[in-house]
Amino acid sequence: MRILGIDPGTGILGFGVVEVSATKRGEFKMVDAGVVTTPAHTPHDERLEDIFNSLTEIIEATKPDVCSVEKLFFTKNITTAMSVAEARGVALLVARQHQVPIFEYTPPQIKQTLTGYGKADKKQVQEMVRVQLGLKDVPKPDDCADALAAAITHAVMTQGVPQAG
Repeated sequence: MRILGIDPGTGILGFGVVEVSATKRGEFKMVDAGVVTTPAHTPHDERLEDIFNSLTEIIEATKPDVCSVEKLFFTKNITTAMSVAEARGVALLVARQHQVPIFEYTPPQIKQTLTGYGKADKKQVQEMVRVQLGLKDVPKPDDCADALAAAITHAVMTQGVPQAG
């Protein structure tokens, strides 16, 4: 199974594509990962269009079986929350248009799945992404690692792979 993980954002949207081994339970391989960035002073509608076009290209190139998207978690800055929500909406739309089933996980669910602790810090999650994928270094930037974490979470939640902890 191939999973596209998405860490939504307007300025930086992280994506990570993980292949789950069909023969070795709990074995994951990173297929592709990175970020979609949009310049800060670009009109918001153009930024959303850039995200739409970039995710379309990523889905067409990597052909994921499912999409795992990080859910919004409460934020104090409502303007940022609305902007991220719009980017999430674009990501959901692109996946839907490509008939890629969508699954959503909260940040605490992702942290719990990867580290065994729902309040783990970013560095702990990033290290577990590195370990799970057998990478030499933690994927950078953070948004990319977060997207890979979302993909791994879906694999664990749906394949019966043992969780950390």
